[in-house]
Amino acid sequence: MMNLKDLFGLQGRVALVTGGSRGIGKMIVEGLLEAGCERVYISARKVHEIEETCAELGEKVIGIPADLSQMDGIQRLADELARREDKLDLLVNNAGAAWGEPFDEFTEAGWDRTMDLNVKTPFFLTQKLHGLLKAAGTPERPAKVLMIASIDGMKSNPWPTYPYQASKAGLIHMTRRIAAELIGDNIVVNGIGPGAFPSAMNRAARDNPDASAKGIPSKRVGVTEDMAAGAIYLLSRAGDYVVGTTIPIDGGVVNANIGAGNFVDPSGG
Repeated sequence: MMNLKDLFGLQGRVALVTGGSRGIGKMIVEGLLEAGCERVYISARKVHEIEETCAELGEKVIGIPADLSQMDGIQRLADELARREDKLDLLVNNAGAAWGEPFDEFTEAGWDRTMDLNVKTPFFLTQKLHGLLKAAGTPERPAKVLMIASIDGMKSNPWPTYPYQASKAGLIHMTRRIAAELIGDNIVVNGIGPGAFPSAMNRAARDNPDASAKGIPSKRVGVTEDMAAGAIYLLSRAGDYVVGTTIPIDGGVVNANIGAGNFVDPSGG
């Protein structure tokens, strides 16, 4: 007989959430813990942020400092995880970057950092962890990869964040392609397209949520429960038959009709 604990629970799972020390990554970590994950590894560049989050969320959260903007950092994280675990049930590719500059002044450095972290990093980290994911996945309980994209990859916004918008659109399409590749290994790949959630990357939603809410049909910015619920759905048994799909979690910005005269970009770029 079906029960909700089996359908949405993550009891005994081992997870890695990149960029898991703050913002959307931390929201997902909190959800994974509540759903029953046995261990949740988090990575970030700033050691003090990792330490603070591990102290706050408890002993099931394990920090591994990593700079994922470079291939050697990606390899070191994969090697360290392989040293500690013989399988990985859940991978959440959340680490990313945003960069905005006027069109005529946009720099190659900003372009390269954004495109690398938002597209190259999730591809190669998934590649390096393929063996651990394959070891975890079975037809009855597949391993899961969750890509954190953005609604800016589903629609354009008026801010000069050119590589961010392009990279998130690319990540959404790459999610489809990787999903087609890895489903044969009992690894299910999907994505989430967050809208306005308070974070260091989205300071508008964090510092002035009422203004951001004006452009959102639901009339509010997202909260931890919204992000955690979406991640749990896709990472649990409930999402096993969803493959290669990126779900917007945005209060209706992408799919609801908003009059242009009332438009206030909720993403903050």
